[in-house]
Amino acid sequence: MLKVYNTLTRRKEEFKPVIPGQVSIYVCGITPYNDSHIGNARPFVTWDVIKRYFRKLGYKVKHVQNFTDVDDKIIRAANANHMTWKEISDKYIAGYFTVMDKLNIEHADVYPRVSENMSDIVKMIEGLVNKGVAYPLDGDVYFSVEKFAGYGKLSGRKLDDMQAGARVEVDSRKHHPMDFALWKTAKPGEPSWDSPWGKGRPGWHIECSTMSLKYLGKTFDFHGGGSDLIFPHHENEIAQSQSYCCDDHSFARYWLHNGFITINQEKMSKSLNNFFTVKDILKKYPAEVLRYFLVATHYRSPLDFSDERLKEAEAGLSRLSNAKDSILELLSTDAADSSSAASLVQFAEKAKQNFYSAMEDDFNTALALAAMFDLAKKINVYYQSVTAGTITADKENLRKVLSIYTDMTDILGILQTKTDNTGDSHLVDALMNILISIRQDARKNKDWATADKLRDELKKIGITIEDSPTGARWKN
Repeated sequence: MLKVYNTLTRRKEEFKPVIPGQVSIYVCGITPYNDSHIGNARPFVTWDVIKRYFRKLGYKVKHVQNFTDVDDKIIRAANANHMTWKEISDKYIAGYFTVMDKLNIEHADVYPRVSENMSDIVKMIEGLVNKGVAYPLDGDVYFSVEKFAGYGKLSGRKLDDMQAGARVEVDSRKHHPMDFALWKTAKPGEPSWDSPWGKGRPGWHIECSTMSLKYLGKTFDFHGGGSDLIFPHHENEIAQSQSYCCDDHSFARYWLHNGFITINQEKMSKSLNNFFTVKDILKKYPAEVLRYFLVATHYRSPLDFSDERLKEAEAGLSRLSNAKDSILELLSTDAADSSSAASLVQFAEKAKQNFYSAMEDDFNTALALAAMFDLAKKINVYYQSVTAGTITADKENLRKVLSIYTDMTDILGILQTKTDNTGDSHLVDALMNILISIRQDARKNKDWATADKLRDELKKIGITIEDSPTGARWKN
């Protein structure tokens, strides 16, 4: 039974889909005014794993993730770079896909943009005004938080406390200090669209309500994002969405939020100059290492980012990779038939049960990885026994073990073989076989200097040579 932690109820709940056999997901996307950073990557990797898991369970998944391509930050970046707001947003949306593709993140089904859904946004704001829960003010439109009885239920905040603690507002015309903008009147030089209240553009929160309702309907399964979005963004989404078309039990059923990322145990911040983009991280570490790093901790837990932690992730991923390589190596040998891996299959099946049990407990990838490491250790012991000549490789059962192992790596999105249609991979394999042959000849002739030089030079370009009793193998 799958249980998920719902921020709205502050407890784990049994997952019951709105439509049996289907899962609907809305995830808040990026505001494309700069390169995507490590904080952006975490929710997208998290939801990629969740999607993969549901598909393994046989669910049909619909995933919607927006781009906030109309925003103050985009306008400022455009002005600073002498570009249009659309040129800036297009540039960084393209950059988003470049780095997220490297992280092996499967694309959402729909990527709606604010600029392409303006008429729907205006229509929703009109509906809120007509219902009396929003009010126009000289070209602006505000949502009246006092008109929504449940305001604060997601974040656990009380409106009276928020009012008492509110700073002095520049716009004293608002009915309540916490009233938020649905529509903002146009300022000189800013992009604007027509509306019943004059030219302007939408506030931040209304866009996600409009697009989630448009593409998923008034009731859907999951709404996700970082913990920083709980208030005010997601709180305001609930208020305006349920006021517009839904009731207290509609809109998103389960609210999932991933934990914050710190840098060397300090809050990630541009002002502290500890703000790392994915693009820069990938210059130093393989993308799969970064992905492993992000899934190795439960999504709700805080995650500290540092070189030391990435090196630990690199070592952990290497252990899992070695286990898979060991199976593949044994399957490539001319071993006689045996049943030596029968107990290994049984252990693999138990590891798979533990893996899925962990995922059933609020997508606990950390515990799921523990099950994989247990299996990897057993695979290593078996491999050592085969290479030592104690037993012969059991290909039939090893294929079953590999299938189970791959089932788990597919869900986490790691150790996946990518298809190469260029033919370059075959050329690389051939060249590496030649180099390994030269190195093996050097070792036979006790020419250790040549053998070590080949190994060291290959290591400099990210290729590791591993010697085993059955010969040498390489990986990158």
